[in-house]
Amino acid sequence: MSGAEPPAPPVHARPITVEISRFWSPEEALAVFELIDDIRDKILALHGDHLREALKDQRGRGDPPESSGAGDAADEDRPF
Repeated sequence: MSGAEPPAPPVHARPITVEISRFWSPEEALAVFELIDDIRDKILALHGDHLREALKDQRGRGDPPESSGAGDAADEDRPF
C-alpha cells in the first residue's frame, strides 16, 4: 500500500485559505483593510502581553539584545 494517502487532519487542524480578489474597488479594499486593523487592535487589547512575550521568544529576544542599533527600543513597542 505504498500509494495510500495519509488520512486528512481533523477540521480544526486544517489550514484556512483566504481568497483575495484582484478586482475590489478601492472602497472595498479599504473596508477590508480597516476590518483587519480593527480585529488586530481587539486581539492586542485582549492578548497583547502574551503575544509580545511569544514574539520575543520566537525572535530570540528573551535574552538581552546583542546589538544596540537605532530603532531597537521602538521595535520593542511594536507587537508585529
